[in-house]
Amino acid sequence: MSVWQPIVYLLLILLANTAAAERIEESYRLARGDVVGIHVYGEEDLSFDEVKLSGRGKISFPFLGEIDARGLTVGELEQVLIDGLKPDYLIDPRIVVSIRQYRQFYVDGEVGQPGGYPFQPGLTLRKAISLAGGFTERASKSKVQIIGEDDEDGEPRSESLDYVVKPGDTITVKQSFF
Repeated sequence: MSVWQPIVYLLLILLANTAAAERIEESYRLARGDVVGIHVYGEEDLSFDEVKLSGRGKISFPFLGEIDARGLTVGELEQVLIDGLKPDYLIDPRIVVSIRQYRQFYVDGEVGQPGGYPFQPGLTLRKAISLAGGFTERASKSKVQIIGEDDEDGEPRSESLDYVVKPGDTITVKQSFF
């Protein structure tokens, strides 16, 4: 094995993870609790490192007032900002919106440390439970239920430990009777 093989392998893993995160960010729909960064090239007064979406999913932006960002992708929010600034304030606004922090997911039930945790792209149920301190001695590893933030009926559903967690998910680890 050459000295370069492990380095090349590590770089390939980093590139794959970066590409996966970019794909998630492109299709990810913003909601309350998300934190975005807004950069307007050449306009530092209009650029912000962190803007948190309010409980109603809105952000406040100079000249434009409150903008409803709930349900938009970062690309769609960029376009809303460009369209709002272009006619009256900037000739050719160039704007980049990026997700700085995803909203939380929640873990409760038979885990070591129930609570809210920051979402990370590619997070599986197994990893989410590990972040919450792992299963307790009384936990049932086969009775793990999810209620998604967008689940209209609010009914919990069972998922395997390989399920990919979404922001806003509520994960409940049930107690084992054996």
